[in-house]
Amino acid sequence: MNTITAVLDYHDRTKHRPHRYAQSLGYMDWATQPNPYRRYEGAPLIPLTHTEVTPPYHLLFQNDGLPSAPLCLESLSQLLRYSLGLAAIKSHGGSSWALRCNASSGNLQPTECYIIAPAILGISEHPTLSHYAPREHALELLHTYEKPIPKDGFTIALSSILWREAWKYGERCYRYCQLDAGHAYGAIKIACTMLGWRCEIQSIDTKEIAHAFGLDQYERFHPVERESPDLLIRIGNASSLPSLPPLPYPANLLSPSHHDWPILSVIDEATQGIYPLTKPLSAPRSIPSPSKNASEVILKRRSAQMMDGSGITQEAFRTVLDSSRFCAEASDVHFILFIHRVERLEKGLYAFVRKRDDLEKLKNAMDQTFIWEDCKDGLYCLQKGDYRGAAQMISCNQEIAKEGAFSFGMLCDFSSSLERNGTIGYKNLYHQCGMIGQMLYLEATSLNLSATGIGCFLDDEFHALLGLRDQRFQSLYHFTIGRAIVDTRITTLPPY
Repeated sequence: MNTITAVLDYHDRTKHRPHRYAQSLGYMDWATQPNPYRRYEGAPLIPLTHTEVTPPYHLLFQNDGLPSAPLCLESLSQLLRYSLGLAAIKSHGGSSWALRCNASSGNLQPTECYIIAPAILGISEHPTLSHYAPREHALELLHTYEKPIPKDGFTIALSSILWREAWKYGERCYRYCQLDAGHAYGAIKIACTMLGWRCEIQSIDTKEIAHAFGLDQYERFHPVERESPDLLIRIGNASSLPSLPPLPYPANLLSPSHHDWPILSVIDEATQGIYPLTKPLSAPRSIPSPSKNASEVILKRRSAQMMDGSGITQEAFRTVLDSSRFCAEASDVHFILFIHRVERLEKGLYAFVRKRDDLEKLKNAMDQTFIWEDCKDGLYCLQKGDYRGAAQMISCNQEIAKEGAFSFGMLCDFSSSLERNGTIGYKNLYHQCGMIGQMLYLEATSLNLSATGIGCFLDDEFHALLGLRDQRFQSLYHFTIGRAIVDTRITTLPPY
């Protein structure tokens, strides 16, 4: 099958529709629930350090940046702690579960992190390949290299264990794994900014990522639990990837048995290739008002389960939208908003055009009766009225989309991205949405608001509401922001 055809078929097949959701088991098979922690049997474990000392959140976005921290055990520890580490332990009714700094669909955490770093005191006298173990906040040492690596940078690879999401979400899970990889990258970018480090996604063939980090050594993994390479991130002046011999450490088994979803191997294979880099947004985000320390914002990020139906100020609303511009790499994403309760804005359907060059293309693609009233700074009113019922219906009848101050879908430049970048552009679009989602979570938290990413939505019902008649634009992720109703029965404990 042509790979473009495979991507388009998968995308259409996994759309939720009013009377037929994408295929899944339809129930929770608790006996096969995956272990959320990947470990490598026999690999040495190197404990990392902890610190609560971080800069104020608003200073992360100042024009001249924060001073650059030296690469050492403490700074690497801080990066991992505040990007992919545990944020809290929740408990209720005799059960407990961990939350992480990076948001994840269903808190199933399919994303794994690997680091190739130069010699670092406290880790090794030689360059190393390691795997981050978030439960222990430690590095699993997988390999040491004989040849030296320059000490002014290092490389991170992110991969996905598709099975972790497939266990609950079935065929649609590939979408969620890619959103989660985007969330993880967004979390790493923020943590790097705290340290004054430059963080960049690399354009590289995903097969090279798999080979350099041992993910193509398939004998080390259960066939259903193999890891798919997603992103390569260069921090500082990292060198090229060194060659890797066969590793002696097998991956732990995450589930005693598995349900096979053959379409997942098809879409995963179809979306490998040379990772694309998008033309970045030209307008940077503004510096927000002074708020809490960055660590407090990051560790308090949550996905709200219920919203209280109250409104927010227009200043807070504009700040949240503006924060998405920090994700300059995510230039193919626009917001279509259901505004319910925002001070001095009429209820209605709005568009936030993040890349002005796309304005006319959006107008031509959407309902020709939309008024496109300019509300300044990229915000346009499309149609006035009460869209709370539509927001709830489109979000699989979840009240949280109606009871937030506003909710929205991330509308992506879909067909052009696939034409420009090939099939890996499909993966990249979800990464763009995920990195924006992580930023919005943090910005909402800094404003004492709450947010929730919504992966369950009726794709084509949303497109029909907008008058979209083809695949030029597709919505890939939905979101709601407001004030959460806190469940006081749940206890929160520190994670470490």
